[in-house]
Amino acid sequence: AAMAAMAPGGFMGLQPPIILLKDGTDVSQGKAQLVSNINACLAVVDAVRTTLGPRGMDKLVHDDKGNTTISNDGATIMRLLEIVHPAAKTLTDIARSQDSEVGDGTTTVVILAGELLREAKGFVEDNVHPRTIIRSFRRACELATAKIQELSIPIGGRDAAEGREMLRKCAMTSMNSKLVSGEREFFGDMVVDAVGSLDQETLDLKMIGIKKVTGGTLRDSFLVQGVAFKKTFSYAGFEQQPKHFLNPKILLLNVELELKSEKENAEIRIDDPSQYQAIVDAEWSIIYEKLERCVESGAQVVLSRLAIGDLATQYFADRGIFCAGRVPDDDLQRVARATGGVVQTSVNDLIPEVLGACGEFQEKQVGHERFNLFTGCPEAKTATMVLRGGAEQFCEEAHRSLHDAIMIVRRAIKNAAVVPGGGAIDMELSKYLRSHSRTVAGKEQLFINAFAKALEVIPRQLCENAGIDSTDVLNKLRQLHATAEGGSRMGVDVSSGGVMDTFAAFVWEPALVKLNALAAATEAACLILSVDETVRNPASEGAPGGGMGRGGM
Repeated sequence: AAMAAMAPGGFMGLQPPIILLKDGTDVSQGKAQLVSNINACLAVVDAVRTTLGPRGMDKLVHDDKGNTTISNDGATIMRLLEIVHPAAKTLTDIARSQDSEVGDGTTTVVILAGELLREAKGFVEDNVHPRTIIRSFRRACELATAKIQELSIPIGGRDAAEGREMLRKCAMTSMNSKLVSGEREFFGDMVVDAVGSLDQETLDLKMIGIKKVTGGTLRDSFLVQGVAFKKTFSYAGFEQQPKHFLNPKILLLNVELELKSEKENAEIRIDDPSQYQAIVDAEWSIIYEKLERCVESGAQVVLSRLAIGDLATQYFADRGIFCAGRVPDDDLQRVARATGGVVQTSVNDLIPEVLGACGEFQEKQVGHERFNLFTGCPEAKTATMVLRGGAEQFCEEAHRSLHDAIMIVRRAIKNAAVVPGGGAIDMELSKYLRSHSRTVAGKEQLFINAFAKALEVIPRQLCENAGIDSTDVLNKLRQLHATAEGGSRMGVDVSSGGVMDTFAAFVWEPALVKLNALAAATEAACLILSVDETVRNPASEGAPGGGMGRGGM
């Protein structure tokens, strides 16, 4: 098509111009395209770069609907940025995958991928074929993964108290970099208790409820070993109901207990006005029959996913039964799991086996909300955290931080091995890859070295975010890792601005976080390096009149 572009008539005015793609299609290819993709990714990385680590800053994202989110969580920020650049979207994806797979280390992944690309950019500009870089990066990643597994310290098989302490350390390391870091001792215990109360086989996250109530301080947050949910919408007669039971039986329904009028426009022919009354009475007798069935079952607490009307509310109140309608589905499922009840879709034959039981039920004022608490559950494989905090955004961020911590504890239970945090493991891998690269002949040596250099970005960023001279600290770390015995555990000490043995200082991360981060970052970097052409179809850009090309005139 180069000829065709030269003159409208092409060769000797005989050949018509070749049009392969629709008008307005933007094709960019070759080296320039690759470099521009890398630059786009680096721009994204700069957005989250400063959130890494205990001294990281938070980002305030304001979207078009006027919602403001303050967050330190890499995945949350990447999601809110709504990146449109096709290559840079990959970074959002790896942050998300890290979030769903491990829960923490989302910022680490993005920064690592960005740094790998930055190292590769120089080579690409020097006309090195991207495939050779990709191959070496993959190789380096495999070596690093093997090394992490070798360096990780297993924490399984200890006694309960020691194991718990380990988990607490991991949870606290995760919360170090978040807004709640001031109260991390307090929350560390809370998270470990919550995860400890789950079914240790599945560790299902849905079974930990997190409720947020604005007002009060973080210290007012508490953990309910059981289920708690906000008081639901209630009708007249609700206040007459008892609000506190010991060892109640609990009935869970998926039935509405209110008067039902005829659904269809039914036509009923009657030849005697008294028959009309019988029809009206039928409706009433149906609902009374339903209510009687509920009462006969012996339940003292009735919860339903659908509405419980005013008639039912008063009926229950007269009989000393507590009821709540329109309970959110996930809460109802949690109650079912905690109390051993089964959600019923009809009120017929309510046998004792379908009723749940718990030690104590009460309604309690928390801030300006009223909460229904079910505690002392026999089957309890569930827990609810009630978070308090001044501003709404603050509660949201606390929720996100706790989610990360819960995920980390969950992972640490399943894969019981930790590595020293604070950039120590990154420096060690970097040293190892550097020395390995010298044994490799050919170009690959340079690329593995570049990979090693990229790994240093984590400790460097930790220093920069804490306002410490990063060159100075990195030099110390390089020297310690290269020479000292036990130097493999030396990392950045953000509080004093020097270096320390992070393992001894209990800055721990589950090995899984690092493994996953390395794999995802390498993958993303390789993916972006392997693209050398971007074709933009104008129709897909939503351009008006996409079909009005040459044919539409």
